[in-house]
Amino acid sequence: MTVPMKNIQHLIPEFERWKERYPAGFEGSLTIPCLRRIQEERGYIADSDIDELVEYLGVPRTQVDEVLGFYTMFTRTPLGTYHLQVCHNASCSLRGADGLISYLCGRLGIKPGETTPDGKFTISTAECLASCGTAPMMMVNEAYHEDLTPAKVDALLEDLVK
Repeated sequence: MTVPMKNIQHLIPEFERWKERYPAGFEGSLTIPCLRRIQEERGYIADSDIDELVEYLGVPRTQVDEVLGFYTMFTRTPLGTYHLQVCHNASCSLRGADGLISYLCGRLGIKPGETTPDGKFTISTAECLASCGTAPMMMVNEAYHEDLTPAKVDALLEDLVK
């Protein structure tokens, strides 16, 4: 069955340039970069995007599903304008991450995995964001914010909504 390429058609020329870097038979190696680009474009990865990518790469759907399930950087649902990812591994938890998560949830009125009704903020937890020495920390979209306190979080949130 051929899937029409309605969602990713405009990305195919970019994918084709990437494909030139790999030997024949290694198209599956493009799964992660293609998913990242699709998410960059849409903000999340829809089922229709997966169908089209599977068709384009010629890989089993399970391969794409496994990548999406393993890497927390990919999301299958729309996120808020600001994606707040709070690290909650052991190091961050020892330095106050759990309190930071509770504070954010209370301040925004949502739980991890939810988005505010106005679509501005989504809170997620992350297993490790590689900033143990400056915990507690969170990423806002792609930017790191470290050594956080409730006052710093308040200032950050207010700067975001200006």
